[in-house]
Amino acid sequence: MSITIDMTKAKVIAHDARRVSRNAQFAPLDIKATIPAESTAAEAARAVIRTNDAALQVSMDAASDADALKLLMPAGE
Repeated sequence: MSITIDMTKAKVIAHDARRVSRNAQFAPLDIKATIPAESTAAEAARAVIRTNDAALQVSMDAASDADALKLLMPAGE
């Protein structure tokens, strides 16, 4: 008997982990974005996070098997 992985469900789990990681990266910048002297730098840093997250999302959606998806999981997940 072999184990079958439901890739649709696995991708949902991976995307949830991706969102948690992204939100943790945003947290300190959310505060800085409200400080006028730091808001421009904070927004630039947030844009980099969004760009990287969008690329990761595309890669996760394109993963063809569980091993490929595991390689894309955020550290600590």
